[in-house]
Amino acid sequence: MHSIKFFNGLRRVLGIALLTIAPPALAQSPDGPQPVDVNGGSAYVAPVHLPPPPLSERPIVQINFPNNAPTAVLGPETPLPGHQLLRELYARGEAAGNWGDLYENRDRKHSPLNLARHPQLTTLLYHPILRDQNIDYGPALGLLFNAPVIGNSSTALTAGPFARSLPRMVLTGMQPGGAQALYQNYVNGQIHVYPSYQDHEPGGKDMYPANTPYYIISQGSSGSDQPHLEALAMILAAFRPDTKAKLMETGLLASTVQMVFRRSRDQIGERGAYLAAVAHPTVFPPEGINLERMVALANSIMPESIPPMVHLSVLEETGATPGIDIFGDGLTERLFDTPSAIARVWRSPRFSREMVVSAQDTVDPNGLPLTFNWVFLRGDDDRVEIELLDEAGSTARITMGWQEANIIAGSPDVASTRVDIAVIANNGVHDSAPAFVSMQFPDHEIRYYEPGPEGAMRITRLVRSPNPEVPYDPVLFPYTDWIDEYTYDGAELTGWERLSDHGNQTFNAQGETGGAMPRYPVVEGADGLPTVTQQTQ
Repeated sequence: MHSIKFFNGLRRVLGIALLTIAPPALAQSPDGPQPVDVNGGSAYVAPVHLPPPPLSERPIVQINFPNNAPTAVLGPETPLPGHQLLRELYARGEAAGNWGDLYENRDRKHSPLNLARHPQLTTLLYHPILRDQNIDYGPALGLLFNAPVIGNSSTALTAGPFARSLPRMVLTGMQPGGAQALYQNYVNGQIHVYPSYQDHEPGGKDMYPANTPYYIISQGSSGSDQPHLEALAMILAAFRPDTKAKLMETGLLASTVQMVFRRSRDQIGERGAYLAAVAHPTVFPPEGINLERMVALANSIMPESIPPMVHLSVLEETGATPGIDIFGDGLTERLFDTPSAIARVWRSPRFSREMVVSAQDTVDPNGLPLTFNWVFLRGDDDRVEIELLDEAGSTARITMGWQEANIIAGSPDVASTRVDIAVIANNGVHDSAPAFVSMQFPDHEIRYYEPGPEGAMRITRLVRSPNPEVPYDPVLFPYTDWIDEYTYDGAELTGWERLSDHGNQTFNAQGETGGAMPRYPVVEGADGLPTVTQQTQ
């Protein structure tokens, strides 16, 4: 997308750690990266522990844990029933505890987890050279580790027209390869908590372009991540030792943690509630975190019944043609494709579109047969149809029509212009964490649709100039200042009339005007926002 090029300078200003990091060639070992030895409850990462630059892939840092775990799984001031249950399970040798788990604070102790409550967690620390490159700060997109990681960063972009939370920054493409990096975290057993900042405020609008299972977003600002962090630490500690080892071996630790976190909240009683919108919001409030249920469910998972991770792929979808459906060089309707989250942006003027999505690449770690549930989470359900294409439900055709803002189920004070569909696998014992298909709609545009001669809805007028009363994301939707009025001959599109301050133009159905095909560069506008311009040779 255009934002990758447009925001290179912005990323330098922000000082966010990029996916490709290049620590100086300082104290590099001729024998390759050295493992980090845990000492005094800390793992100190330095350049000697990384491959020599330049790094073409994310390195996996090796952590060595000595055999002297603290005897107590929990510290003082942990009196809740969930704490007591974990103590009992650990004392009997039925819970793994947190020795071997890492905690990473990525806001430089602005909102640190109280490690006295979780004495077996090992905290990650970074050499000043790595800190100078912000490897320790912001979204966790740099290093990977050979051990489970929970972490948090109570930071955000707080000023200017691009102000947003860290998850929104990553998902909208301001961090190249960010969605893929989140998935890499997921399969490597890393899960972080990020506050929603101002992207999901009561009385406002959900500004996230997609839902994913790759992290947890806490409702609020700095400090709102703390209850969720404690829940993650408790879940990791509650897994049985053999189950936890197999979860790391199979790359299913983070996905299983997500399932336990969602399934055990107070709002989720019967299984039917897990297969509904209330279990899978974009942002999680602290209300409803039930540590006792989380500990009990995590501990009940046996190695032979570990739930799978859903792997999605798009087999077919309605296309959009640049210069006819999409205006803006480099823009597409594809935001990202990752195995457990697929995201699209509706840019075309068409009224409806289809996707055929498959979960057939999902494999149970124990070879158990799987069935799949496709759960409509949000949007106008009258304009979304999910047709299962096989008996197990592993493939579905999704048909959706144009939508405007809707109220979110379970959050009646927050509006959304996104359709979310969750795909959940069941192996006969446990449900999986959800995978998501998301579609973001540009409700800041004004669209007029009318039925054609055969009854199908078609566009007649599209006002692309943003409605000043509707918040929208200028990263996803560059400013476009014109109106297109469409013309037809019967059922066939003949073209459109473009109305703008620069004069009116007539286009044919192929997107040509005056016998030429315009280009649509995205440039920095007078207000600093990305802006679509038209250049006709």
